[in-house]
Amino acid sequence: MDDLFHSDSTHSSKDGYSAKDIEVLEGLEPVRRRPGMYIGGTDERALHHLVAEVLDNAMDEAVAGHASRIELELGVEGAVTIRDNGRGIPVDPHPKYKNKSALEVILTTLHSGGKFSGKAYATSGGLHGVGISVVNALASDMTVEVARDRKLYRQTFSQGHATSKLQVVGEVNNRRGTTVTFVPDTEIFGTQSKFEPHRLYRMARSKAYLFKGVEIRWQCDPALLKGRLEEETPEKDRLHFPGGLRDYLTASLNGRATVTPRPFTGEMKAQDGIGRAEWAVHWAVDGDGFVSSYCNTVPTSQGGSHETAMRGALAKSMRAYGELVGNKKAAQITSDDMLGEASALLSVFIPDPQFQGQTKEKLASPEAAKLVETAIKDRFDHWLAEDPASANDLMERILERVDDRLKRRQQKELQRKSPTRRLRLPGKLADCTSSGPEETEIFLVEGDSAGGSAKQARNRKTQAILPLRGKILNVASASADKLQANQELKDLGQALGCGTRSDCNLTKLRYDRVIIMTDADVDGAHIASLLMTYFYREMGPLVEAGRLFLAVPPLYRLSQGGKTVYARDDADKDAKLKSEFKANAKVEISRFKGLGEMPPQQLRDTTMDPGKRTLIQVDLPNRAHEENLDEARRTARTVDTLMGKKPELRFAFIQENARFVEEIDI
Repeated sequence: MDDLFHSDSTHSSKDGYSAKDIEVLEGLEPVRRRPGMYIGGTDERALHHLVAEVLDNAMDEAVAGHASRIELELGVEGAVTIRDNGRGIPVDPHPKYKNKSALEVILTTLHSGGKFSGKAYATSGGLHGVGISVVNALASDMTVEVARDRKLYRQTFSQGHATSKLQVVGEVNNRRGTTVTFVPDTEIFGTQSKFEPHRLYRMARSKAYLFKGVEIRWQCDPALLKGRLEEETPEKDRLHFPGGLRDYLTASLNGRATVTPRPFTGEMKAQDGIGRAEWAVHWAVDGDGFVSSYCNTVPTSQGGSHETAMRGALAKSMRAYGELVGNKKAAQITSDDMLGEASALLSVFIPDPQFQGQTKEKLASPEAAKLVETAIKDRFDHWLAEDPASANDLMERILERVDDRLKRRQQKELQRKSPTRRLRLPGKLADCTSSGPEETEIFLVEGDSAGGSAKQARNRKTQAILPLRGKILNVASASADKLQANQELKDLGQALGCGTRSDCNLTKLRYDRVIIMTDADVDGAHIASLLMTYFYREMGPLVEAGRLFLAVPPLYRLSQGGKTVYARDDADKDAKLKSEFKANAKVEISRFKGLGEMPPQQLRDTTMDPGKRTLIQVDLPNRAHEENLDEARRTARTVDTLMGKKPELRFAFIQENARFVEEIDI
């Protein structure tokens, strides 16, 4: 062994790799060399994570009961200031480093802090003692001020090193706490990286929602908000939410229609008095939801043990309720069925939480799961029992998701069993001869009579006809069982070929345009409304892509001598009588009873010929774009009001809008 360590350097470096190649990085140099290990990278998300690290420290002071106010300020030069009125970072000499204050040790040494023993903080977001020191390492300039024991202390840093000694800069009588101001280092993040005001504002707002006892004051330099939407990010704001997550959920839903009138909210403390869980869950009618979870105010974007426990507890409770009311299908409910369309918030506070990674995106603490499962299961049982009507509405909605899931699974199994099967088309479909979807269109017409006329009037190469029998099922109020059993909807789905709901894939759509062609009367308008509701609910992407149209057939034919003119409604008829004919001309006016009464040639010339017809495009904003969310929610509320399961909503709508009706076509 001695020979091994005393061998000459020539022998040890024959392969060019020797002891002198081994680097020992000291202080905060490892952070600057490998920032991805500590903040997940050097992109925009990592840049904003620096603010989160400092803000989490201030929040820990608030959660521990030592601070009630936090200030977050974004300056025009890219500097961020976080100030709290907590105890202030200790400034006395550190017992291990006699020539350094505790403040300097915390800022310049990895794995240093007051959160290891649990004496200073019962629960905290910072655990590893690397948060603020990492921010210091990746900042070109940092200034820390501490108001403590009626004195104001200040020390400056740069790139992980102290650039000044700790100094007493004055006396303060009515101030305490810590103020951290820093500028990210462009050597690490690049010159183009800038803090986004709206991201920092949302971060501050979410922290205020997560802990009721704190007030966060936001301030942003007005120059940074120029060219941005004013309502998106205010210049100043005071963020304090006594309702906690309930307020957060209400603001997130923003007035959207919900399956139940009240959300499922609550909180519970652990038996030892240290841990605590808070939650808020609601189910929006439009099914556009989210799940956000937090531990000690730190967002866990990848979930973890607490979120898994919440999902399991809700599903278990709903299955038990289904068994209680005798609904056997409820036994098939899974956690994904329960929260797949829900808007849910979960926040836990526990001592010594275990995260996966320094960025704390996933919680791994089993005690959090136990706390959440016990709290939510019992309270959701009571919540369901207190309001059976709401509980039944919710269960019916969840069972629709169960049906969708089972239907998708059956379709996948069928595809695996017969991958080469030929496409089955409904027998009533008169398909076009074109092999591709380009420039093709399918007309959905009411009844075989209209279908017969349309088949004779069409261009066989590009136009397909699918007759529908009377009024189709109202999908907004029908159960999943009725939807699956309805032959008309099956025929429609098979003809289009693109799938429904989450399986809707426009690349499989067999036609370029889908045209609803109904009679120009009240019944025709009702059938068109039912079809539009079907496409909105079952094939939303098709409508969002602008592929759905309404044909505009004429209601009147005006003839005088050899001249024939068509009018689509009464107003159009009156206008054309004045514009197309002489004042005293005797014009023959005939009203079409329906499309089936029109000769094929007239139907082609007035409604189906692309060169002569009029089409109305059904417009639906893309719900995937954030700027369209408000309009999409209004659309969802309108559909639910007019076509949904609750007649009282339609009655209220009629009462509110009846005064605007001048003529009724009966």
